[in-house]
Amino acid sequence: MATTIAISGKGGTGKTTLAAMIIRLLCSQSQGAILAVDADPNACLGQMLGVQPEETIAEIREQTRQKQPGNEGTDRLRSLEYGLQQAITEAAGFDLLTMGRPEGPSCYCAVNNMLRTFLDKLSSQYQYVIIDNEAGMEHLSRRTTNNVDLLCIVAEPTAVGDLTARRIFELAKQLPISVKETGVIWNRTESSKKLEGIETFGHIPQDKTIFDAAMQGKTIFELEENSTALSAVRKILESKLNHSFQLTKNQN
Repeated sequence: MATTIAISGKGGTGKTTLAAMIIRLLCSQSQGAILAVDADPNACLGQMLGVQPEETIAEIREQTRQKQPGNEGTDRLRSLEYGLQQAITEAAGFDLLTMGRPEGPSCYCAVNNMLRTFLDKLSSQYQYVIIDNEAGMEHLSRRTTNNVDLLCIVAEPTAVGDLTARRIFELAKQLPISVKETGVIWNRTESSKKLEGIETFGHIPQDKTIFDAAMQGKTIFELEENSTALSAVRKILESKLNHSFQLTKNQN
């Protein structure tokens, strides 16, 4: 059974950077196969990991939905499974799956049911699944996975950050899936905040090396070993996964 870590937050809070740092740390420890899922329509996780996906699940879903009625059944299932396998981009230490845009106004229920079955089967092949979500958690709310071990809400320590964290926390409780632990990770701050009724997983300080790496077009694997943000994420992972992580520079 895979350990699934889902990350959500308002745009610009640094959730994709957090997802990428988690993947780097897991890769550095050779803790087993890792599946990175970019579930944000504004897909940036691949770029941060140094991987360019060739096809998205949204494109495959649309192609499958538009199949002629006579192709339903086993042939349609095989077509979707083949497309899903083609959408997996293999990299050093992890695989990347990019979900793409949400579905349009047509009915996608049958395709989403098939897709969920295949994603559950796919997840079982990995030790870790890291999902970078949009704030609304569209793909989780569509039940494209059934179980989440850690739901990390990324927020900045502002009034808007507090409100957004609370909204995502309440939405998570309504999802038709199992979420074992939900907590806030406060980003770009020197200390954690406490929100009543919501666990705090930790905080990540403002880190100039993150900004410099982004400006230079570097991947997360080129981030300096002495990054204070990377150290903070390591501390959070050690606490939540009960595992010791070493800070090593892992060139992808």
